[in-house]
Amino acid sequence: MSYSERLEAYKDEIIKTLGESVSKASVDSAPVRTKDGELLPYGVGVHEALIHMLDKGKELGFEVYNDENSAGHIEFAAENADKSQGYFGIVGHLDVVPAGEGWEGDPFEMIEKDGFLYGRGVSDDKGPVVACLYALKAFKDEGLAPKIPIRIVLGLNEETGVSSAEHYTERQGHPIMGFTPDADFPLVNGELGILGFDIAQKFSAKPAKEELRLTKLNAGIAHNSVPANARAVISGDKADFEQIAEKVKAYAKESGYDISARRQGSSLVIEAKGLAAHGAHPELGLNAASIMFDFLGRIGFANEELNDFILFYNEHIGFNLHGEKIGCAFEDEKSGKLIFNIGIVNINEEVATITACIRYPVTFTDEDVLSGIQQTIESGSIGIVTRMVQPPIYREPDDEMVKAYMNAYREISGDSAAEPMVIGGGTYAKVFNNILAFGGQFPGDENTMHQANEKLSIESLMKMAHIYAKAVYSLCFE
Repeated sequence: MSYSERLEAYKDEIIKTLGESVSKASVDSAPVRTKDGELLPYGVGVHEALIHMLDKGKELGFEVYNDENSAGHIEFAAENADKSQGYFGIVGHLDVVPAGEGWEGDPFEMIEKDGFLYGRGVSDDKGPVVACLYALKAFKDEGLAPKIPIRIVLGLNEETGVSSAEHYTERQGHPIMGFTPDADFPLVNGELGILGFDIAQKFSAKPAKEELRLTKLNAGIAHNSVPANARAVISGDKADFEQIAEKVKAYAKESGYDISARRQGSSLVIEAKGLAAHGAHPELGLNAASIMFDFLGRIGFANEELNDFILFYNEHIGFNLHGEKIGCAFEDEKSGKLIFNIGIVNINEEVATITACIRYPVTFTDEDVLSGIQQTIESGSIGIVTRMVQPPIYREPDDEMVKAYMNAYREISGDSAAEPMVIGGGTYAKVFNNILAFGGQFPGDENTMHQANEKLSIESLMKMAHIYAKAVYSLCFE
């Protein structure tokens, strides 16, 4: 029996193990300590998911490692293997996003219906992790011995941060090659750099109470999301709120945007509604903050610094998605255009802050981006504060890993026309050196990650298991 035949025979066991994993409500939560004083850094549910997977790995005959409850791994190595040469890393995660509303059943009780498995985490990322585990079991049961140790690394807070991954690499080092099964097929051979920063301005003077003032403007909840709502509060004892409300109506009719005004006490509240989207794909959404700024640019406030800030936004940011007017409209052949998203806006009578998330092409640097923006900012009162930087990653199509992963995908899927892609999102490939994002979302399959009724077809689950097995075999056994 070949390793491929063995893997196919494990189907029922794979589904059972996945169901057990889904039953662990592994949403990252506050750290807790057990009665014995043991620290669970990401809460009880995440810890239960880790222990379940480590126990399953041990049950299947592998060595397991618990990294202070902050991460872990399941290792398959040849007898007397020299582990000093490094390891092949399959880097997944066991934490999931909150279940949310709209489920037809219990999100943490996996059900099978019409060839699909439903449950939180079946596709992101527990299904792919379990598929990889049984690929290793197929090799082991076939009596094969890998040339280098193979580890399934179990991250525990990928949905909320990178501390689990960083904790692991600090103690166990980085793989010499590998993949994370937490993106798309056929293969992600490049990820745009990610730069998060604030553009801010302090206001030197506060207008008098009777003058027309913008007392608050708030939009967005995350730097990497397109704001769906924006809310502005306008005050002023002598303000003609009826006239402003009429302007809002005229703007809504002219633009087609969803924006409205209503009195609230002694103020006028203006609300704009857009369409939420991931910051990597702002073209799929509509930025409510940009709608609000566009309208507010038609009103003259008593604070001239505020007026200048609004003008700056409208002239240099606006509805542009590629940095066209702010000095960073970079692009290259390998990865396309820079992606520019404003995720959060907070303005009061003392300071204005807009939080941007830029995804920049793989042949550029964060210094290139910031330099271009700095040259555009003429006013000395506007400043930039960098929040985070994730440099881009990229491997050429003729790279050894790229060829191995693409060959495995094409052979198993039959999709000979598939080509590797560059994405704007960030995966564990940004945290672990020498790996690429490889599956498990198939082209054409409905993507229900992070949604109610998350699902994965049994056919896709088994197909990804065979693809992963083929790829690992070509790099670690042949």
